[in-house]
Amino acid sequence: MSQKIYKISLFLLFFYLIIGIYLSINIGISHDEHHEQLNWEVNLYAIKNFFETGTYENLLNYKDRYHGIGFNFLSQPFQYLIKDFLLEYLDLNEYGSILISKHIVVFILFFISGLFFYKICLIFFNDKKFALLSLFLFLLYPYFFGHSLINPKDVPFLSFWIISTYIVCKIIKKLDKKEAVPIKYFVYLSISSSLLISIRIVGLLILLQYLIFFITFSEIKKESFLNLFKNNIKNIFILIFSLVSFTYLLNPILWHDPREIINSLKWMSKYQQDVNTLTLGESMKALNLPASYYFIWLFFKLPILIILGFLLFPLIENKFIKNNLNKILTFSMIFTCLIILFLFILFDVAIYNEIRHVMFLVPLIFIVSLNNLHLLSKKFFYISGILVSIFFVIENISINPYQYTWMNSFSKFYKINKNFEVDYWGISNKNLYGSIAKHSLINNVDKNNCVYGDLYSNAFLEKQNFECFKIYSELDAAKNRPYYVMQNHSNLKRSDPKDCKLISTENYAYTFSSQKIKVGSAWYCN
Repeated sequence: MSQKIYKISLFLLFFYLIIGIYLSINIGISHDEHHEQLNWEVNLYAIKNFFETGTYENLLNYKDRYHGIGFNFLSQPFQYLIKDFLLEYLDLNEYGSILISKHIVVFILFFISGLFFYKICLIFFNDKKFALLSLFLFLLYPYFFGHSLINPKDVPFLSFWIISTYIVCKIIKKLDKKEAVPIKYFVYLSISSSLLISIRIVGLLILLQYLIFFITFSEIKKESFLNLFKNNIKNIFILIFSLVSFTYLLNPILWHDPREIINSLKWMSKYQQDVNTLTLGESMKALNLPASYYFIWLFFKLPILIILGFLLFPLIENKFIKNNLNKILTFSMIFTCLIILFLFILFDVAIYNEIRHVMFLVPLIFIVSLNNLHLLSKKFFYISGILVSIFFVIENISINPYQYTWMNSFSKFYKINKNFEVDYWGISNKNLYGSIAKHSLINNVDKNNCVYGDLYSNAFLEKQNFECFKIYSELDAAKNRPYYVMQNHSNLKRSDPKDCKLISTENYAYTFSSQKIKVGSAWYCN
């Protein structure tokens, strides 16, 4: 690859990083961010109690005690460092600035994970052009980019899954070359894996991925798995010991009884969030999902190019050299995705909000698909990859800030609002509350009047001297007019407020589609 292309790529990556940070702090606050912050505060108080008294009853009695806080250990110090700057820069209260500040940390971690994604692609082909184009497809994919601006749980989880996958790929590469694997690789793997598990207990599945990689390696290379185990027994012991130690340290709920890890798995796999997710026109319950749920959402969420690449596998299988590294890694990633999806279906795991809970598998699908396309035809890979990257840029601009709801062109054959979940994170709140503030200023409305919406109204309106904030469900009992109503997220499925004037609506449209997708509206009721 020429130096010119390399320098241009570095400039584009730097530009992407700056734009992403800027967008991440100029976006709404999702409903999950409040719960994530609360989980941290409960755990932080429990940690202080544990060191002072040896117990933490507040955590043991907390409903969401099994929610991991691993990422908060990394993000919270940074959040408190920059919250005052954001307090000045943004029109938010202090609590809102703490929540928004995490956006920056999430996005930077996602960007870093992209660099590891690039390194994985290099292991496949040792071709910088292939790896760079794959990286840009990964970073520009609207669904990933949208989530990287706001999602404090699934994006860090995805990021550490990618980092862990890179380390295990490096280990497999060493074994393939019959080179000694440095102990530091296993220490790095334990740190990355323990952070993954501390973010979400389902991170334990990364251990299954490691097993799949080593079994696939032994089968394709015709080497005894038992001998492979024996030859690396010291490293495996170090991995297990350090993984258990770091996992214990990063999960305060385990401190009083390490067996809580079993309770955590049971609780989170059947988490009592029995919400419905509108899926191809059918409202599917999180605690009773049909197997089709996963495949419907993957079909409509994955870029068409990626779906094509994945389906090409049977046609290009004969292009793999009999026992080369590319084949080992490709088969390992395919088996990982299929087996984990099968386990989710078999154990009827509770998930919702389309594929956010299995988002960590999508980078593996990307790598396999892009690898397949490259093996099929380099020319087709580069032409289609560049065109799709340009399309992603256009799409990101046209639907900002709702990229996380992105769906591929297959969805455009359906009425999206009636058939799929939209704005399930409630990001439209910032723009809608902005229109409420503007309306109250122009019409000289008394700001003692209540605002009915989500839990984060005060983050955006407190500085405009609004004082009364209530959740949308309290609207049914509202008697004293006038008041404002902000309707988004799940409240979009409810009827419009009665005898109220529409102030503004939040809509967006996909490229090459005339559909206007409604994600929220603001009302004045006098």
